[in-house]
Amino acid sequence: MAPMAEASEGAAAATPGRRYVSTREAAFIGVGSMVGAGIFSLLGSAGEVAGNAVWLSFVLAGIIAALQGYSFARLGSHYPSAGGLLEYVNKGYGDGHVATAVAWLVFWTNAIVTAMVASSFGSYAASALGLSGTAPLKAFAVLIVVVMTLLNIAGSTFVAKVQSVIVFVVVGILALFSVVTLLNIDPALLSPSLYPPPRDIVSSVALTFFAFLGFGIVTFTARDLREPAIQLPRAMTIAIGIAAAVYIAVSLGVFGTLTVDEVIAAGPTAIAEAAKPVLGDLGFWLMTVTALFATSGATNAGLYPAIGVSEHLALTGQFPPLMARRLAGRVPVGLLVSAVAIVVLVVGHDLSAIASIGSAVALLIFCMVTIGHLRIRADTGANLVLLVLALATAGISLIVFVFTTLINEPASITTLAIILALSIGLDFAWSWRRPAPVASAS
Repeated sequence: MAPMAEASEGAAAATPGRRYVSTREAAFIGVGSMVGAGIFSLLGSAGEVAGNAVWLSFVLAGIIAALQGYSFARLGSHYPSAGGLLEYVNKGYGDGHVATAVAWLVFWTNAIVTAMVASSFGSYAASALGLSGTAPLKAFAVLIVVVMTLLNIAGSTFVAKVQSVIVFVVVGILALFSVVTLLNIDPALLSPSLYPPPRDIVSSVALTFFAFLGFGIVTFTARDLREPAIQLPRAMTIAIGIAAAVYIAVSLGVFGTLTVDEVIAAGPTAIAEAAKPVLGDLGFWLMTVTALFATSGATNAGLYPAIGVSEHLALTGQFPPLMARRLAGRVPVGLLVSAVAIVVLVVGHDLSAIASIGSAVALLIFCMVTIGHLRIRADTGANLVLLVLALATAGISLIVFVFTTLINEPASITTLAIILALSIGLDFAWSWRRPAPVASAS
């Protein structure tokens, strides 16, 4: 695509009378997805691997996210598109099998991540009401998916405004929690002498990186930004910066208040338990309510890309046209397919067992996006050193994670193989029937 065409495309996006998403709202969609998906779900799991060095694991994961964010921002500035990172893959590899297989990978991985977050909401909601067993948990999880699906049908600008409110509440309360706990931590609990071997800390990065996956969702807001070439990089920077600061501060507060064993035992309620010593039962309930806000916001943000992705990839011929249709002229089929997949995962699986799969697939996807970016770096003007660092850090984290953690989890390896096979199979099944693609959408 010629630079002049891209410039005119970006200019054409600013349609008079159209309602746009602001830079802050785009960033908060990413923050909402990241915070809900990570800090309330992963502290216990990460603590099992990295011990009291989880905060350092978050630092390393934040660096990887920042490097990937730089790559995405450069691509987004040059190719602002409703397809987000999937358009970047198309540009790097062409509209062929690689790009389409990655598109399906992203679609299913996002469903897994969103299902996990919805399950976390169900866990907190059931716990808050004193309900035990899996049935109430799954019922609340399905309910939040249905509610947030209806919210996304209402429109992207409405989604963005609701997300902004949720993020203000969540980040505000987590900031309060961080200040209170950091002022009362026991430094001995964070002593480097208690750190596990460096290999374990590096291995845990794949888990803590899961908490940053939402930054990729920022790329899908390009279709709703007035000036995506300018706003998208800013939104990306804001989203990753806020999330990193929150994660590091909260992990220091939690592991400086509770022992590693206590954090692991508390699981997803570790933050609420860490608030008890200073704020008492009020602190526990305050963090429980915050978790409900965060996980509902992350479910909302996880559903957000489904519409733009499905419409964009149907237009390029990579998804069947059905995925771009709207029932009754209003309800997007792509959103419904995503919502149904999430509900099936919530009802039929214990998703905590495959948290690592989401991270592994995401790291693989980001590596492929960066490799594609290297192929078209002359167009985007991205810094070669930063792109190589982005690829190296993500690749090393993935390799270490596979050979230190996944290799000991046959079920996870099997699930990963199924996801890869399903994505490749769907690509080949549709490629036999699809017509020649029309011009790439942006």
